[in-house]
Amino acid sequence: MILPIYLYGQSVLRKVAEDITPDYPELEKLVADMFDTLAQAEGIGLAAPQIGLPIRLVIVDLDPLAEDFPEFKDFKKVYINAHIIETSEDADSMEEGCLSVPGIHEKVTRPTRIRVQYMDENFKEYDEWVDGYLARVMQHEFDHLEGKVFVDRLSPLRRQMNKNRLMNLLKGKAHCTYKTKRVLK
Repeated sequence: MILPIYLYGQSVLRKVAEDITPDYPELEKLVADMFDTLAQAEGIGLAAPQIGLPIRLVIVDLDPLAEDFPEFKDFKKVYINAHIIETSEDADSMEEGCLSVPGIHEKVTRPTRIRVQYMDENFKEYDEWVDGYLARVMQHEFDHLEGKVFVDRLSPLRRQMNKNRLMNLLKGKAHCTYKTKRVLK
């Protein structure tokens, strides 16, 4: 089932998400619905707060990038109760966008390597270092679990330059090809 993606201004996007347990109701269906929603929206990552649930659940599907990046062929992962434990000092900048902040793309500086702890869909625990593009995607999505969106990481000048676009999103003005949940004013 395709779920609506919550847009910038929705309060759930500003909440710190809660860990879940293996008995979370209909988790398997929720994960499948999130992958369907992500595919329909043509994204590569989706966090549960983006569909209105303040829980620590993220999915990533990098397979759409496989033509240019063969290492991402069939890459689909579920991250439950994910936390970034440590980051490298090295950082780089890359343009990012977000399904919850449509129409805005900006360069964001992030650490190039991160240590993460998470569980997969079977609640198997992982503690690993991740680098490169996957580390960036994970940081972007895990920010949603901390009540942050990528525009929070912009310089004051870049935020000011996007002020009108952000205000339009707060007013419910967004053009998306996917199902959304907008702020009602």
